[in-house]
Amino acid sequence: MSLTSIHAIEDRLQTFVMTPGVMEPGAREAAVAAVLRASGNDTEVLFIQRSKKPGDPWSGHMAFPGGHRDNIDASLQHTAVRETLEEVGLDLTTHGRYIGQLETVRANPRGRTIDMMVSPFVFELEVSDPQLTMNHEVADIHWGRLGDMLHGRNYAPDAWQGAPGTQAFPGHHVGGQVVWGLTFRMLENLFSLLSPGFEKRG
Repeated sequence: MSLTSIHAIEDRLQTFVMTPGVMEPGAREAAVAAVLRASGNDTEVLFIQRSKKPGDPWSGHMAFPGGHRDNIDASLQHTAVRETLEEVGLDLTTHGRYIGQLETVRANPRGRTIDMMVSPFVFELEVSDPQLTMNHEVADIHWGRLGDMLHGRNYAPDAWQGAPGTQAFPGHHVGGQVVWGLTFRMLENLFSLLSPGFEKRG
């Protein structure tokens, strides 16, 4: 069985014991959905490319669908489901199956004093080719193969760089874009679960 098959991912997530994140006073909570679909012996994951917006620290970045927890959300998992429906028109309560949660990560965008804990929830897509409808927050949608990312076939230690002379960051080239930063860290957490001895990059 491939390390990145849906069955292997689900098996690992079912036995994974998550370390609770430490919430500082005043910190915000957010959640994202890692939506998976089978692709032969491999698995693809859904990325959105965020629309460019002045003042948004993640403007134009590649990410999993998701966002801030609202008062109406019964749980962070509900946040991930709601935001996915709003951003790409995908109803995970109907077309997805929840299979587990990854480690919560702390957001630390460059040059911003944001304290936010982001919880990634993993879903298997139960329809092969759903019709997706992007809202104003999403510029594009891409599918990336987990096997390529795990084995470094589209990885580069300097995949993302801003203005000339600024620090470069590791990432994966997907659909002509770069998956880096917070989403890259979430993927590295997944890969460390799937592959014994995996050494996180970056």
